Amino acid sequence: MTDIPRVLSTQHPDNATLPFFTAGDVIEGEDEIQEGYYVASHLGCDEQMWDFEGKEGDEYAVKKLLSRYDDFFTDTRLGEDFRLTIRGPNPDLEVSEAKILLEILESIPRSFDAAKLFAEDRDIETVPPIFEVIIPMVTDADQLNAVHEYYRSFVAGKGAETVWGDRTVEDWVGEFRPATIGVIPLIEQRDALLQADDIVGDYATAQGLTDVRVFLARSDPALNYGSLAADLINKVSLQRLYRMADDRDIDIHPMLGAGSAPFRGNLTPERAMAVTEAYPEVETFTVQSAFKYDYPIETVREGIETLKQAELGAAPPAFDEERALDIVDRTATAYADQVDAIASTVNRLSSAVPDRRARKLHIGLFGYSREVGENALPRAIGYTAALYSVGCPPTLLGCHALTDEDRAFVRDVFPAFFQNLRDAAQYYNPRCTDVLDLSQDALETAANMVDVDPEETHRAATDTAIDAFQQDDDDALRTAIRRGARQRQFLG
Repeated sequence: MTDIPRVLSTQHPDNATLPFFTAGDVIEGEDEIQEGYYVASHLGCDEQMWDFEGKEGDEYAVKKLLSRYDDFFTDTRLGEDFRLTIRGPNPDLEVSEAKILLEILESIPRSFDAAKLFAEDRDIETVPPIFEVIIPMVTDADQLNAVHEYYRSFVAGKGAETVWGDRTVEDWVGEFRPATIGVIPLIEQRDALLQADDIVGDYATAQGLTDVRVFLARSDPALNYGSLAADLINKVSLQRLYRMADDRDIDIHPMLGAGSAPFRGNLTPERAMAVTEAYPEVETFTVQSAFKYDYPIETVREGIETLKQAELGAAPPAFDEERALDIVDRTATAYADQVDAIASTVNRLSSAVPDRRARKLHIGLFGYSREVGENALPRAIGYTAALYSVGCPPTLLGCHALTDEDRAFVRDVFPAFFQNLRDAAQYYNPRCTDVLDLSQDALETAANMVDVDPEETHRAATDTAIDAFQQDDDDALRTAIRRGARQRQFLG
């Protein structure tokens, strides 16, 4: 496999501040074309995720990028120096969106045609601009094999079919390239994450692959099981992936979907080095919208360069998986009990959280709804923003279940947790229990695991939000939510 990108710019709407190129209150449509150019040319990202899952993507992105920014993409080759990687829906889980995946796959050869014309005009070699697709919520290898084989047989493969007489489809409309694509599993649920080694290994074996990228979610596992549990599950998953890769002689290239909020991974420009040290097994990190737009541009560039220069992709040192999963079980249960008590309030609060991108409702599975009942919660960003807005950083939830022995184990296996907890706890406001049905003792047990001074400006914003929520003052609540988000430099 060619050089693996280190920095995947994504379209996750976790930013408090709108970027300069957005005319309205949300990033949409043509804004995202400019964003694709901006993250490559000004920020130094080497990959952009082009998202069709949960939102409407632009199938003509390649043509627009090449035609509008031709000078830049003459020297920085799209598909080689800067990748555009599509994320589409998973037909097994998103039935109403299933056929969108087929439309996306059909657009890949058309994007190649645009790149070919661009290259011929400049007398340079044609590079496939898109040759990988991310499939979300993967739970087994069959889902990957279906996408892989559909593209090979029914998209690129149709070129050999006869239309009339001896004339083939390729004779008629031209060749279909690339002939095959890579399928990247985005794995989000606990059981699937813990079986990622089997999923990836079986896909690689079925397709005869020696290199595979695998994308581990960080936000949805935190939403489902709690922040610490999400990290421990990912660490176990990575250990198993590297062990499988060694056994099957496969090179794996892990990706981690971390956001700026400590609950969602704590990956900010200022924390980039710490996150690479916490996850040296990972080769590609996501930089989401808060990372890109809530910091000065030089700080952002420095953070991205840190990710690109870090020593990454090393197999992890062995640790006790059974012990880690025991902590996951107990903290996830404690977390679920707390979320069960606050779900309705979180939903009411989240309605006041501003949208930052035009997107449709995500159907993603809220994993522990099977354990604690039917809790339909907002997406991870809205959920995180809602809780921060009233002074309850969700990283605190579930942590009261940790024993002294647990904390010692975590300090050895994933010491970054305590920095994440410290970064979150500065935004804790004891008044959050005025509106959330939570034990203040449990929250303070978690907050007191680290030494931290409260962030007073943010606390004032959360006081205002709590008062506004109690008084049903929606305008004041929205204003306070925005003010708090700007102070902490992420929405959710």
